[in-house]
Amino acid sequence: MRHTADSRKKKRRRRMSMSPPSPSSSSSRSSATAAAPCQWCCYSQSQSQQQLMLLLALALALLLPHLAVAGRMARIQSHLDRINKPALRSIRSVDGDTIDCVAAHQQHALDHPLLKGHTIQAEPTEMPASRRGLAAAADAKTGSSSRWGAWQTWHHGGHCPRGTVAVRRTTAADVLRAGSISRFGRKRRRKRSSVDAARAANAPDVISGNGHEHAIAYTAPSSSSQQPVYGAKATINVWDPAIQESNGFSLSQLWILSGSFNGSDLNSIEAGWQVSPELYGDSRPRLFTYWTTSSRIAIGASISPVSSPGGAQYDMTLLVWKDPKLGNWWLSYGDQLVGYWPAQLFTHLSDHATMVEWGGEVVDTRPGGVHTATQMGSGRFAAEGFGRASYFRNLETVDADNSLAEVPLDAIQTLAEDAACYDIRKAYDDDDDDGHSAGSGGGWGTHFYYGGPGHNPACP
Repeated sequence: MRHTADSRKKKRRRRMSMSPPSPSSSSSRSSATAAAPCQWCCYSQSQSQQQLMLLLALALALLLPHLAVAGRMARIQSHLDRINKPALRSIRSVDGDTIDCVAAHQQHALDHPLLKGHTIQAEPTEMPASRRGLAAAADAKTGSSSRWGAWQTWHHGGHCPRGTVAVRRTTAADVLRAGSISRFGRKRRRKRSSVDAARAANAPDVISGNGHEHAIAYTAPSSSSQQPVYGAKATINVWDPAIQESNGFSLSQLWILSGSFNGSDLNSIEAGWQVSPELYGDSRPRLFTYWTTSSRIAIGASISPVSSPGGAQYDMTLLVWKDPKLGNWWLSYGDQLVGYWPAQLFTHLSDHATMVEWGGEVVDTRPGGVHTATQMGSGRFAAEGFGRASYFRNLETVDADNSLAEVPLDAIQTLAEDAACYDIRKAYDDDDDDGHSAGSGGGWGTHFYYGGPGHNPACP
């Protein structure tokens, strides 16, 4: 019995130990034991959210520039698709350019709002007649081994067929160098300075300011003696001047001007050669102007070969004139018609020009606080003369009878803002007795040498 009683007590103790706890004791223990895991869980979730947000912010910060770049490149590509017209043939030039042969009626120039429905003039109704019997011989460049005509590099790769326009293909890199689509291809505006305001009456398009410097010859306007001008002509030798700054340039060109010389309503036609790393991505001299209808000449294409100091001199002849019947302003390069500026584009030049300028221009951004070392022309001063200095020769204008007339030496003035940096010297000759090697049968007529090195001890 004792054993039985003890057994019953032990069984009761076992049953009591195995029975479920009371609600009060269970609640107390569970709250004590569950509190810590719950707090840890909430803390872990909060920390994870913060980390996720940080990761998302970091990813967004890294992604936004790429999205911006992608958006910009998409806009650039859209612009390129608009201006690079479908080509019937494409020619890869040895200098890296691609020349597209675009159907003349599809050329980008005709996208101008003033030219909607424009009928292309295939050729001028009349060429200017020369009054100088020697001019043709001088331009022919025969009888001389020291001066030859410069041409375009892409011609080594082929030519465009008739009925097409030769157009240098614009690339995304071209647009990116300009900084924006809106800036690409636009002529830089120059700020006029009060110091040079007095020159406005005589040389309206070369008022100094914003770092632009010149060495030019120009026809002096006079209310009594100046006759209306309907074109201009000159032969220019071609060089590859060194450009110091990536956004600098050096050009040699002719300007045909009419209108308000204070810049508010000035019509300007410009053509020549220029070196512009920002615009073209290299330091080659290139033919520049606007508007084209030629299958032989591409605006913006590089010119080769170029002149060398003491060696062969390569030059090009530019002629701009107004068609006496249709009013369009035509451009020829050597013996090739390049194209024309439609009369609809102009206000004052729809009638005639009042001034012509010939010469060089550079931009000086004063890198490092000193004058730029960007060269003008050959990079040598005018006094070094033929074979070393750059020149314009056989200056002529077109009169109301559509005839080329030699510009008298006393009818032009010269201007150089700082002759210690770039200078100009005009002269006249009608013989071949001064070492020009102008070719058989004619001299250089009214001409000038110009240019300079920019920064030097006298040009700090």
